[in-house]
Amino acid sequence: MIALVANPTRAVYAALIATLAIGWALVAFDGGTFTLNDLVGIQQRSAALGIVAVGQTLAILAGSLDLSVAYLISLVSLIAAETMAGQTSNILTAVVVALGVSALVGLVNGVVITKLKVHAFIATLGVALVIRGVLDHLYDGPAGRVPVDFQQLGYARIGPIPVAAILWAAVAVGVWFLLRRTRFGHRVYAVGGDVEVARLSGVRTDRVVIAAHVLCSLCAGVAGLLLASRLGAGAPTVGTDGGYDLESIAAVVLGGTALAGGRGGVAGTVGGVLLLAVLDSVFNQLEVNSFFKDVVRGVVIVVAVAVYARRTGRRAS
Repeated sequence: MIALVANPTRAVYAALIATLAIGWALVAFDGGTFTLNDLVGIQQRSAALGIVAVGQTLAILAGSLDLSVAYLISLVSLIAAETMAGQTSNILTAVVVALGVSALVGLVNGVVITKLKVHAFIATLGVALVIRGVLDHLYDGPAGRVPVDFQQLGYARIGPIPVAAILWAAVAVGVWFLLRRTRFGHRVYAVGGDVEVARLSGVRTDRVVIAAHVLCSLCAGVAGLLLASRLGAGAPTVGTDGGYDLESIAAVVLGGTALAGGRGGVAGTVGGVLLLAVLDSVFNQLEVNSFFKDVVRGVVIVVAVAVYARRTGRRAS
């Protein structure tokens, strides 16, 4: 037990296994079944949140965060769908434009935070409100059309594994490698751990924070493309309806990454996303009302953060 508390990544995966076991028992007791198809469905449904959470991990590890991801997802889905206009030949152009817009939003977030010295919470919230204003002004509902070929991204499988889950895994592995095996990754941890020490050590801290936000927004852009492929069109509320801003932060924190930055990683975030997805799946099968679902999820997150905080306090003392 002490070893689990000392390692948040192990703790979240232990909680995931326990939740799966308890959920299977409760569903079976209720007369239902919890099958392999349910597990595959969990991977497919959680892929978009997983991709956003992986990007959010980068921002949080650098001592920042991003509240604009939900509106950015909506914007990207609309840009992509309208650019594709139902034509397979437009897919590459739509992807490039959508990711370009995502990178630009991330750049704006990073520059406002580092050059204008605006707190990340306020800066990214302000950018989110700007994007919301654009969405409210230009769109009243779904727009554009995604060709059938691109819809395979959201629904196709390779064997039993959804393509969406493979995409999430690829993004997670790529960011894990970036954080653990590159100089940039080490600098992200250094800046998140103590920005002043990192600066005195010769790290260009502003560049690191800006790059982390650009990568975070690119992940949100990928999630927007994935959701557009599922919907067959763009939607101005697809990001906010999914709550991808707060949900992604919750998954990151649940996975053991410190909100103050400098500690944590992608592996824990993946576990946090899967834990939230399993809880949702179990609640849906048990037909639990949404109020109780939110209460349980909130309690789980608060308890996890409290446990990690106590662990950090004991180490400090």
